[in-house]
Amino acid sequence: MSTTAVTPLTTEDAELLVATARRAAEDAGVTVSVTVLDAGGHLLAFRRDDRAVLISGETSTRKAYTALQLNAPTADLVDAVQPGGLFHTLPTALDRPLLFIAGGIPVHRQGRLIGAIGVGGGAPEQDHGFATAAVQALV
Repeated sequence: MSTTAVTPLTTEDAELLVATARRAAEDAGVTVSVTVLDAGGHLLAFRRDDRAVLISGETSTRKAYTALQLNAPTADLVDAVQPGGLFHTLPTALDRPLLFIAGGIPVHRQGRLIGAIGVGGGAPEQDHGFATAAVQALV
């Protein structure tokens, strides 16, 4: 059985993700924080504008962490944590609490999870759009 090596998320990739999300947010007139994690959950890139709400940095990080841990966009997980949902009883006693608000997107290369991006500061739908634009720029 052979496996094909997949290039991990690099610092250059992370910088492109941050720049693209930031540019999309600026074009929309929104100030955001952006976090990029590698596949192991290590911080590769982070940017918080001085005009952003302070909590937006923690929000972007938790969104990225949630997308990475569950390998799914956080926007797709909102219903799963409602009463009766698949993750309703999911424990949050992990390294950092999960955050089920749109704006976190896993990053894949050749079908494998290599990291995640989280965007915080705008409305959840806006953050999701900024993160999606960033991931699409990486492809």
